Amino acid sequence: MKQEFPKHDPAIRTIAMPADTNPSGDIFGGWLMAQMDLAAGNTAARIARGRSATIAVDGIHFLQPVHVGDEVTLFAELESVGRTSMKIKVEAWRRARDGDETEKVTEALFTFVALDQMGRPRPVPGI
Repeated sequence: MKQEFPKHDPAIRTIAMPADTNPSGDIFGGWLMAQMDLAAGNTAARIARGRSATIAVDGIHFLQPVHVGDEVTLFAELESVGRTSMKIKVEAWRRARDGDETEKVTEALFTFVALDQMGRPRPVPGI
């Protein structure tokens, strides 16, 4: 079943580079997860109107490999907001450098907590 590329703006778009590979030449899952955390963190900071921190990552599934030179596009979307927390769904998609076809390579649900200047949980604005 072919999945549809999201229609909203991406949170991050980057290129997978040789330094990001494992010994087999595939991009490290950890590198991809870090990019996803950056995308979710960018969204969390905007929603929280300030500092926030990752406290959990649920359901990460690596569906396809990412190769050197692939353009990786990350989409982040708010799923829910609690008093101090936010759940953000992130999808990562790849496009070969010389092609137009895209495919989803992974997805996960990130939980962030809004933090005050002392690093303690604070209410998310508007909640």
